[in-house]
Amino acid sequence: MNAPQSVNIVMIEDDEGHARLIEKNIRRAGIMNPIRHFTDGTTALDYIFNDTTGPQLNGPALVLLDLNLPDMSGTDILAKIKTSDGPVKRTPVVVLTTTDDSREIQRCYDLGANVYITKPVNYESFAQAIRQLGLFLSVIQVPDLGDAHG
Repeated sequence: MNAPQSVNIVMIEDDEGHARLIEKNIRRAGIMNPIRHFTDGTTALDYIFNDTTGPQLNGPALVLLDLNLPDMSGTDILAKIKTSDGPVKRTPVVVLTTTDDSREIQRCYDLGANVYITKPVNYESFAQAIRQLGLFLSVIQVPDLGDAHG
């Protein structure tokens, strides 16, 4: 039996301050998985689908996705991931955004988001949400992309 492959975290977040805060709290939660940070959807999608170290070609990942990006909407990225052929379709996506519109939340779940976290403007509650996410990340089992069953 193979040892579980390390899960790469793909963070798509254009706000550098939020990105640093997310990463700091993931590390504080004891998660040392590699984090690849992208500030726009085009570069992130290219990495996810075409890079030799990306999830399409290199195995398990977890995507942290902001919905408000400079070049395309996060829901478009979510749809591309979840409707793709191949292993990327099973990649867990955590939506992290300032939008708490119930229709937007529902749309993300309909498109296949695994978790939706509203970024509170308040630092402490945002940090708390990320720490909870950290606990989620530390226990999450990502499907083995080499497993042909199911």
